[in-house]
Amino acid sequence: MSQSHPIDLPDPEAVDPELQRLLILVHDVQQPNLTSMTPADARAWSRRFLDPHQPRRPVASVLERSFPGPGGDVPIRLYHPKPGTILPTLVFFHGGGWVLGDLDAADDSMRRIATDAECLVISVDYRLAPESPYPAAVEDAIAAVAWSATHAEKFGGDPTRLAVGGDSAGGNLAAVAAIDDRDSGAGRISFQFLVYPVTDADFNRPSMFQFAEKLLLERQAMSWFWNHYCPDLASRKNWNASPVRTPDLSGLAPAFIHLAAHDPLFDEGCEFAHRLQEAGVRIELRIAPTMVHGFFGLAEVSKAADREIQEACRILQHELHALSD
Repeated sequence: MSQSHPIDLPDPEAVDPELQRLLILVHDVQQPNLTSMTPADARAWSRRFLDPHQPRRPVASVLERSFPGPGGDVPIRLYHPKPGTILPTLVFFHGGGWVLGDLDAADDSMRRIATDAECLVISVDYRLAPESPYPAAVEDAIAAVAWSATHAEKFGGDPTRLAVGGDSAGGNLAAVAAIDDRDSGAGRISFQFLVYPVTDADFNRPSMFQFAEKLLLERQAMSWFWNHYCPDLASRKNWNASPVRTPDLSGLAPAFIHLAAHDPLFDEGCEFAHRLQEAGVRIELRIAPTMVHGFFGLAEVSKAADREIQEACRILQHELHALSD
């Protein structure tokens, strides 16, 4: 990790051939378009891709719990690979544009992170929009960090080695929770694990146009997500909606940011990484040159995606366990 040298961006490569075959299927003319669906229909459609009978990665302990949040009880799922030992803790927020996703959709990824990174993972089922629009998810994310810092030890987690993480919209919530943790003076968060995070509501960066269509996430879909999550345009400029707009990012926990090169969110992810670096935050930016948005859940489809996830877990494991050194 470095904070003294500019971040070098790799030369673009073609989309991984295995993912390209998936994209052809996804964009078959018979498949519905997300932006033409209601949130309820979109959730039903996305759940059809989950096979409840598919074997899950083994992990020693999986517990279902909840904690009292600002809008009611928040379900969580805790994964511990070595019960009886105290391990670092990762509070994780799933992706899905603040509209889709749940504990089941994230389950296999959480099992892998817990096992490969050797940590207690607390997966958070925060409130979804449009039923609970911004800032409901933010409130739940902040409450999840506070609860985890107080209760993780009961479940084999070390509250002094507490990280936040998430993919896409979940990465947005993790980044916001880290900023709130600094601003509040709580100082609970030791590390950020951000996978292609949403950092802004601006749809006009070059990558938004370059990768606007025919990928797993499209420019119009991001507009659909934002319209459901935060319909008030003025509120989208708030730091806890668009963390890249935070005036001062100094003093935040170190961060690992993992981006897909073929992603409409690529430029805003790079900008957030640069701003953290300029503020003196220790960061590592990893760019997956052949990946598309969503690759973190595509290990079974793409060997290249599997390697990217493996490397991300290796970095997370190193960072979390180095916190005790």
